[in-house]
Amino acid sequence: MIHLENVTKTYRRADGPVHALSEVSLDVAAGEFVVVRGPSGSGKSTLLTIVGGLGRPTSGRVVVAGEDLGEMTASARSRFRAEQVGFVFQTFHLVPYLTVVENVAVAASPQRKRPARMRASELLESFGLGHRMNHRPAELSTGECQRVAIARAMINSPGLILADEPTGNLDPDNATAVLELLGDFHRQGGTVLLVTHQEFASSYAQRSVTLCGGAIEDRTDSLSV
Repeated sequence: MIHLENVTKTYRRADGPVHALSEVSLDVAAGEFVVVRGPSGSGKSTLLTIVGGLGRPTSGRVVVAGEDLGEMTASARSRFRAEQVGFVFQTFHLVPYLTVVENVAVAASPQRKRPARMRASELLESFGLGHRMNHRPAELSTGECQRVAIARAMINSPGLILADEPTGNLDPDNATAVLELLGDFHRQGGTVLLVTHQEFASSYAQRSVTLCGGAIEDRTDSLSV
């Protein structure tokens, strides 16, 4: 599902170059749940944006779902993200003036045959948010907002979910609920790549990778759920 080959990302700044990633090579199989751990500034979020086609590496090769992202045009990468990848962020990125069901439905690909609002409603019901569909984000708890964000990430039935610190703003109970939802997606055959600095998230994964200073420091098999 994911193949990274000697991926390097360097940012040019006035005080000199910053090497966010240094020759990172990583393979994630289809249907695998992998956690990438590391402290702030270790390159975790940069890694995720490159895998998702939101950013391009300075050098190296990135292949996701059989597609070489470096050979795609910007519009092709945009279509690829919409159809193949679901993103979950720490800060939710919900549209404040849309209702919960509208926030999920707005991400639906126009190529899907079933009505977007129907798919969104079904997802929200399954996430225990049926009673919140017509509320706006400001009326929800942080845990509910993150569940809405996960429903939005799943609206197009992607094969891959990329999660960037999805439990970072949550209390332990809500963090567990979010990880259980990602675990359910994985158990149904989906691939999950989750970056975090929290150790307990690794217990939901099949494998844990440690990133430090932009380089992979350790790869560890973890308990599978």
